[in-house]
Amino acid sequence: MPSEDTETKETQSRLASDEYTARLNDARQDVPRLDKRDTLFGTMRGFTAVFGMAILFFWYNGTLPILWLALPVVAFVVQMLLHDRVVDALEAARRKCEHYETGLSRLDDDFSGHGPDGARYLNPEHDYAADLDLFGSGSLFQLLNASRTRLGKDRLARWLCQAADRDTILQRQQAVERLRHEVDLREQLALLDARVHEEFDQNHLIDWASQPAQTISVRARIVAVVLSAVALVTAFGFAFLNMGLSPFLLTLVVLLCFLFAFKVQILASISQLNEAGKGLEILSQVLKVMEHQSFGDPWLDRVVDRVRFHGEPPSHQVGRLAQNIQYLNNSTRNQFFLPIGIVTCLPLHLVHAIETWRATVGREIPQWLSAVGDFESIVSLSRFAFERPANPFPHIAEDNPGLSAVGLGHPLLKNSECVRNDVTLNSTTEQMLMVSGSNMSGKSTLLRTIGINCVLAQAGAPVCAERMSLFPMQIVTAMRISDSLQQGRSLFFSVLNRLKRVVDLAGQETVLFLLDEILQGTNSHDRRIGAEAVIRSLLKQNAIGLVTTHDLALTEISGSLPKVVNVHFADQIKDGTMTFDYKLREGTVQKSNAIELMRLVGLEI
Repeated sequence: MPSEDTETKETQSRLASDEYTARLNDARQDVPRLDKRDTLFGTMRGFTAVFGMAILFFWYNGTLPILWLALPVVAFVVQMLLHDRVVDALEAARRKCEHYETGLSRLDDDFSGHGPDGARYLNPEHDYAADLDLFGSGSLFQLLNASRTRLGKDRLARWLCQAADRDTILQRQQAVERLRHEVDLREQLALLDARVHEEFDQNHLIDWASQPAQTISVRARIVAVVLSAVALVTAFGFAFLNMGLSPFLLTLVVLLCFLFAFKVQILASISQLNEAGKGLEILSQVLKVMEHQSFGDPWLDRVVDRVRFHGEPPSHQVGRLAQNIQYLNNSTRNQFFLPIGIVTCLPLHLVHAIETWRATVGREIPQWLSAVGDFESIVSLSRFAFERPANPFPHIAEDNPGLSAVGLGHPLLKNSECVRNDVTLNSTTEQMLMVSGSNMSGKSTLLRTIGINCVLAQAGAPVCAERMSLFPMQIVTAMRISDSLQQGRSLFFSVLNRLKRVVDLAGQETVLFLLDEILQGTNSHDRRIGAEAVIRSLLKQNAIGLVTTHDLALTEISGSLPKVVNVHFADQIKDGTMTFDYKLREGTVQKSNAIELMRLVGLEI
């Protein structure tokens, strides 16, 4: 019979599924209704257009006055405006369906391939990112990320790659808990309709805003206005007053020469804005969402306060910049608007408006963009917390480096496949676990389970455990090490370089080391001596961690190092089938399964 605690967790786990399902059903009901209205308005606009053409026909034949044409024109404009609202609502309903369908897939542990995978952040030289599956398809980043801008993705990646201090972790935990049940807020962000592309990087705006503004002088702008006025007057005179074409052509030549004098500045401005102007629409929309929030949480309120601005809100400021950039591009590149832009000197005025914006608002940009990054990252973690209500926030210890976890599981594994284990590491009695076991028994998965949960904990997120206590530490791993043909490095040399990095870090800060098959690539004798030397060095520098091996000789190290504890995984072979329960046990494994595995795949031994 399940315990009361188990029933509570199961009830909590159904909360997200029930919420998403209800919202998905509402959206699915809206789609066909709005689709019918979309079709209806399309038909009505067609009939109205035919009606207008009929009136034109009768007017041409002298049957009806031209004023009758106002009826279909007004009707068509009203229909167009109402139709646009229906189309927008239909697109929003479809996006809402996709949003909650993806959410339900995540709840079913099917998130790989949905949304950005953060592969751009994968640095093979990072201390643990590659070994712990932080980035790439099916990664922790792909599971967590709910950001709409590059700013949020960058910040989330940084939080995963850099452990925060204790105070910061506690503040983030409180903020995540405050936003845990804010499903409406996450939906609002997810349904923003601005175009989003992986290449849109709002960080370019910071570089652009930090450069000195190059405004246009008052004298030049006055001259531009005068020349444009003369050009328009002479064009009007040619068209309606029989003034001739020469005055207009002469004015146009003078105007072109005047604009040519500013060619370099205009082109330079356009070139800089090609990168800085990307993704401003979605940035403006996210800022607008933030500006209307009040959370009552110190950390969140400080984030929102960073986008407060005296006068026009930041969302409007960024939206105005985006609009001016679009106008500038149209006035210089669009074949329809180019003549109008030349006659009105529009590029000159727009460059001045944009440079004035840079001079007056640019200094606020780093603060605004940093706030957006923090906000979107905490929203991402809050979604993870809502969808995994049984996952607790870890206790963050003030002293005594180590970790203690009960029921620790891997957050990227399906719940049906996730086997949980208890793990304790501390600087007094169990400073290091020597994990032995046969091939495929779960040794490497245990290291990744510990590492990825520590990453979650030190980012401020809940962990995949029944309970966990952790002292913030620098994680460093040595798992997926390979040789390099291009750099002329052997596997063993690559292993040595990685271990040197682990030892060096342990001398600088508190380290949690996770070493898989230590010193692989060399003979057993050298491996035994070298491994003991590395482990002694790490323990001497108060590092804590785990080392896995299938070389039983290495497990003898615990006899000379009292703070090293042997644990193991085991396998069972029955009726020619090998099975694993992936449960961590005390002591040293007593057998190897390599030969049996070779036989099972058909190799004669």
